[in-house]
Amino acid sequence: MRRLLIAAALTASLGMTQAARADEGMWQPSQLPKLAKTLKAEGLKLDPKTLTDLTAYPMGAVVSLGFCTGSFVSPQGLIVTNHHCGYGALQYNSTDKKNLIEDGFLAGTKAAELPGGPNLHIYVTESIRDVTGDIKAAIQPDMTPLDRYNAIDTAEKTLVKQCETSEDFRCDVYSFYGGYRYQLIKQREIKDVRLVYAPPESIGKYGGDVDNWMWPRHTGDFSYLRAYVAPDGRSAAYSKDNVPYMPKHWLKVNPKGLEAGDFAMVVGYPGRTNRYRLAEEVADAIDWRYPTLQKVYGDLLGIIEKAGKADPKVAVKYAGRVASINNGLKNFEGQLAGLTKAHAVEVKRAREAGLMQWLNAHPSAENRALTADIAKLRTLIAAQRANRERNLDTSLATRGLLGTAIQLVRLADERGKPDLEREQGLQKRDEPRIKGRLEQMARRMDPGVDRQMLVYGLQRYVKLPADQRMKALDAWLDGARDPAALEKKAAALYAGTSLTTTKGRLKWFGADAKQIAASDDAMIALARALMPELKQREQEEKAIGGQFQTLRPRYMEAMLAWNRAEGRPIYPDANSSLRVTFGTVRGYSPRDAVEYLPFTTAEGILQKDTGKKPFNAPKAELEAIRAKAYDGYASKRTGSLPVDFLTNVDTTGGNSGSPTLDANGELVGLLFDGNWESVSSDWLFNPKLTRSIHVDVRYMLWVMHHLDHADNLLKEMGVPARR
Repeated sequence: MRRLLIAAALTASLGMTQAARADEGMWQPSQLPKLAKTLKAEGLKLDPKTLTDLTAYPMGAVVSLGFCTGSFVSPQGLIVTNHHCGYGALQYNSTDKKNLIEDGFLAGTKAAELPGGPNLHIYVTESIRDVTGDIKAAIQPDMTPLDRYNAIDTAEKTLVKQCETSEDFRCDVYSFYGGYRYQLIKQREIKDVRLVYAPPESIGKYGGDVDNWMWPRHTGDFSYLRAYVAPDGRSAAYSKDNVPYMPKHWLKVNPKGLEAGDFAMVVGYPGRTNRYRLAEEVADAIDWRYPTLQKVYGDLLGIIEKAGKADPKVAVKYAGRVASINNGLKNFEGQLAGLTKAHAVEVKRAREAGLMQWLNAHPSAENRALTADIAKLRTLIAAQRANRERNLDTSLATRGLLGTAIQLVRLADERGKPDLEREQGLQKRDEPRIKGRLEQMARRMDPGVDRQMLVYGLQRYVKLPADQRMKALDAWLDGARDPAALEKKAAALYAGTSLTTTKGRLKWFGADAKQIAASDDAMIALARALMPELKQREQEEKAIGGQFQTLRPRYMEAMLAWNRAEGRPIYPDANSSLRVTFGTVRGYSPRDAVEYLPFTTAEGILQKDTGKKPFNAPKAELEAIRAKAYDGYASKRTGSLPVDFLTNVDTTGGNSGSPTLDANGELVGLLFDGNWESVSSDWLFNPKLTRSIHVDVRYMLWVMHHLDHADNLLKEMGVPARR
């Protein structure tokens, strides 16, 4: 029976791209013309070729926040995204006495809009260029793995430097198909982003972590930001003199929304998927990565929550971190359940066996070389397991304020080099981001909590075998191993540093290598002592990276050739670059005798509401729902107000806040989550169960108009007035 189940799963996985797959695929815009027939058959009314023009409608309206997606919805730089994507801006402007996360926020005028924080930026993709030839031209066949890594790194930095013609632009080289292809992506970077509006948490996060990844949902996960630039139109940091950015394109809002069976399309910046990873890597995730991270995340959450209960100020500072940790914990749980239920390791092995069978059936010198390189890749993956505990526990012991000290010491050292020789992430272009993080730590970090997290990391670190520990860190610990002794060492470390203050952090940010070398700051001194061993490990990791840069593309080369031969289109794994996915509004059946409908309604809020978090909708909302005061936003088909809906579009983390578009490219909702059964689709896609969850535009507009009276924004977006 088990073999039959695996065979059935394999058949589904291999066949999922043979038909027109409207539900699977995070497609690059350049791939869409080849899918024109499928797009038209599914219901798209736009010319698919228009979706390849990143400066035209609707693509030119979609932006990245670096961690989420958003879209322009007015000619005055107004951006709509998820509530949880604007959470950081809410937290940044909150105190224990004025908690915008709980209360919500609405700026009645542009002058009342609040700064989102020094590192909240907007990125508008302007061009994508294939640079595979440029990267490969830098590689010589006889290079060592480390030399190969460095050659690729230098080639990438050179391309970026040539691309960034002014401070208005941010360019990056992205790797596709495991390094088989490379693209240079140019984005306009807008550095002044302000908080405009967010409903209260009792709407924006209704259901909280209980409902996270679950269906049915009743969450109003939306908020609004605004992009600002200098009066001359150039990108500039926050200033009262800045003016709203005037985008070339903004999305038109369709207040009628969608109905079951309608075409839907999502444009956004999905983060990471692992669909082309090998079976061994799936097994490692199941057996070690997710269980280990569950333990670590749970422990860290316990530290934060205990401190937050004792001090409301701490709770506000760490609100965003708590939400992120809780989301991660539930994700890990879903990954483990989904991968196990889908027999993911066996399915991957069977798929890889199919690839090897195809290579063997087509003997050639190249295919034999590919087979040999795939075997080497497996050996490399196995070798990586030896250091995974070391890498994790050392990382936990050298993050937080100590990690900040390490970065500052390294930054001072890197500043003494020509910019192209500096490490990526520590170049001149990166310094404003580093400074912004140092500044906003005052609102997002508590030294007492940070110290407890260091002690936690050290408790794990001291249990490592002696040959996996760092001599300099062991010397500083001076034999301390039990919690009390580690706490004593940490207390002295924090008492002897100025990094607990913004002034102190910025002082060392501006320091040069000589000043760092002469520093008697305890944290800086420890970071300085650790640096030689950290650099040595970095070189070792780069050499391993060079091996992966050789072997991973070879595996993908074979996979691409096999899929082409079998007539299967293939899309690259998500990597935070712009993608388009499309499908239809539809429900699903998670198990026998259970059928989920594609829409939830406002009446469901009444059924769930308990008056206590996280099911504590505002009193005004409950009264309006009971009175069915929907102001004309109810569905014409059902007569009820839709809240959230399901589609079979293919999305993942990073897609949060992505605009959901109808057949004409008009805004009908926002993607904000996936269903529980889809969590493991980052590794293995299941077309029958994978669904994306969206907040319905009709619910958004109703909340804005009826509950929060944000009619100024509705007018700005061109939404017809309602009584």
